[in-house]
Amino acid sequence: MIGSGRDIAGICSSLADKGYLVKFHGYSALDKYLGLPALPYLWVETNADISVLARLFENLRFPGAQVADGAIDTPEATCYFRCLDPTEEKENNLSLSLFSFVYNWQSRRFHDPLGLYPLLRNIRSGKDLSVENEDTAVSLRDIRFNPEAGRYRLIMDSAMLLARYGFPDFFSGFSETLEHCRLTPPPGPEAQRAFLSCLVVSPRPDIGLEFLKLYGFIDELWPEFACFDTVDHSKEFHPEGNVWNHTLETFRHRKAGTNGAFDLGLSLGLLLHDSGKPISESYGNHRFEGHAELGASAAVRFLERLEFKPSLIDDVFFLVKNHMLPAALKRLPLVKTREIMASPLFPTLMELYRCDESSSFKGLDGYYKNSAAYQSYLKNVRNPYRSADGKKIGGRTIHRKM
Repeated sequence: MIGSGRDIAGICSSLADKGYLVKFHGYSALDKYLGLPALPYLWVETNADISVLARLFENLRFPGAQVADGAIDTPEATCYFRCLDPTEEKENNLSLSLFSFVYNWQSRRFHDPLGLYPLLRNIRSGKDLSVENEDTAVSLRDIRFNPEAGRYRLIMDSAMLLARYGFPDFFSGFSETLEHCRLTPPPGPEAQRAFLSCLVVSPRPDIGLEFLKLYGFIDELWPEFACFDTVDHSKEFHPEGNVWNHTLETFRHRKAGTNGAFDLGLSLGLLLHDSGKPISESYGNHRFEGHAELGASAAVRFLERLEFKPSLIDDVFFLVKNHMLPAALKRLPLVKTREIMASPLFPTLMELYRCDESSSFKGLDGYYKNSAAYQSYLKNVRNPYRSADGKKIGGRTIHRKM
């Protein structure tokens, strides 16, 4: 067994050392060229067949042809392998001609058979693609949709172009293309999980989600979100619109980490934080009674259906169930908040609260006041002379050992 598959570099090196090709393709090649943070999934092409991969990597698994020929899960990312067949026509498997762009890991060079460098250079330099110029106009016209890839694949990959790479809405004739798509089964749990994970950690998941809704993907595969558009908010508290509009708006207020990446747990928490509202009851002025608890259970059901890791599901459950609590920190007694504030997930919960408040255009006065309450709690917890609520401990002086 040559490689353990514990990290991405080790996987690539194990293949290269045996003389096999290693090429990043799809989103992985585009991200490499554009200098974007790595996604939780890496797509690799290799001329090693599945038996070679099985000999090299003891933890290889087989997710199925719909996803990849083989896969290795590492702490960094899941590596998906596509084993190249010299006799197959690669273009027939690509949903978009843009994915012909690849990165050769051994030579550290990009291969651009369709001449899309001008478009990618514009994206990398931060140019607005909606402003037509000679480079973008020609390059955008060169991007072709492949009906042979199937309706689901086309919709998913197009949504990612919008959400991750800043493509303008250039999909003229897209509905007509979908009508002529090859019939394929709906994506299974792993394909949906990988897609959703990549979508929500992209810079603009709101645009991608709106695209999915427009073309029926959400109604068909994620009905938990389809009903968001039917649940109205009070304009006094949510002038941005209904639950769907509010949910999408929250993504625009996230902050990327120091590496430029968006947190997956937080992003899923934002997507699901109000999933209890469509199934909650309203009594007079009390709207959406118990929606946080209902939403937490709904979130678990959805994430389990897509077979997310139990640890991540637990984190999202915590965020959704407690997402109303930070707004009440200032007025609630410590006995009701201490255990939750002690959680290592509480800073993420506060960030969800900030995005939630920002998306409703309420202003952040409440967020800053409740953040101060949390800071006071942390200060008191670290102080050996004070209880967590700030009261002095005992009646005598405590001497620290020097």
